[in-house]
Amino acid sequence: MSKNKISKNWINKQNRDQYVRQSRAEGYRSRAIYKLKEIDEKYKILKNGIKLIDLGAAPGSWSQYAAKKIKNGTILSIDLKEIIEIENIFKIKGDFTELESQNKIKKYFNDKVDVILSDMAVNTSGNKYLDSNSTGELCISAIKFSRNMLKSKGIFVSKIFMGSSFNDIMKEAKATFKEIRIYKPQASRKESKENFIICKYIL
Repeated sequence: MSKNKISKNWINKQNRDQYVRQSRAEGYRSRAIYKLKEIDEKYKILKNGIKLIDLGAAPGSWSQYAAKKIKNGTILSIDLKEIIEIENIFKIKGDFTELESQNKIKKYFNDKVDVILSDMAVNTSGNKYLDSNSTGELCISAIKFSRNMLKSKGIFVSKIFMGSSFNDIMKEAKATFKEIRIYKPQASRKESKENFIICKYIL
């Protein structure tokens, strides 16, 4: 199949997607906002006055939702890609896994935070096994960062893919958190192996 045909098929699929249409109508930057919305409605993670970090934030729909939902809070977003300005959001352009970026985050808050969100995923290579494994490594890095960055009653939410890295993710999560849940929002595409891990209370 030619690249042009694949591109047209992708565009047609996007135009038919109810969450894509809804995100455009409501002014959000991507359909991913509805995944977070479902997670928040089920697990009650976003509250007024909290301190929150959004990892892998671009294009910014999770940060948009958090900024609207949280009153008098402090929100930091970080991504390798540039994030267009969002009101009441402090943004960093950088690689979260690098120590320099992590130090910038710590310096900004100068304290522990209440919630860490991660929608991080590697750019697709065409090799689903490799992509799933690499995205799993990002999740594990975020869990390790959460150990020293989250408050004792803090909450961690991350995208995961059900695959070879799942057991390693669960092992790291169980060594870090008291409560762990796996959840697939309706907004995640049915054919996708995408799920989300929701963790609470640092050990």
